[in-house]
Amino acid sequence: MRYRRLSYRYAMAVPSGQTWPLGDFWHSDRVRLLVQVPWRPDADTYETATTVEITVDLAGVEEDDFEVQLFEDALIVEGRRQLPSCPEGAVYHAAGVRQGPFRVELSFPAPVDPERVEARYDRGLLRITLAKSAGAR
Repeated sequence: MRYRRLSYRYAMAVPSGQTWPLGDFWHSDRVRLLVQVPWRPDADTYETATTVEITVDLAGVEEDDFEVQLFEDALIVEGRRQLPSCPEGAVYHAAGVRQGPFRVELSFPAPVDPERVEARYDRGLLRITLAKSAGAR
């Protein structure tokens, strides 16, 4: 697990009414884009009197295959899950386990102290404890 602390706020800009550069051409049957869109792992966030607790479900992800970024007001976990390929000649009957790149963005319900962060990764669960700032308690 790689960890980075960034000393600025996190902002995500979502354009409204986005237009495609080539108009309706992108939506035709003649074009197929082979792009892996990041999936979002399940995550829980809850608050106690002194901490903000975050749990992210990363089953099947090696500890070296994801990164945690701490902003002043948000936490980003991103990485890649690569499952073993099926044997040659095998036929899938169900494929519900997501793989490839993932990203989860979690905002904080209260200000946190970036100097007091604990992270543990055990049995596919990333658990992060963030102490609240003195003024948030």
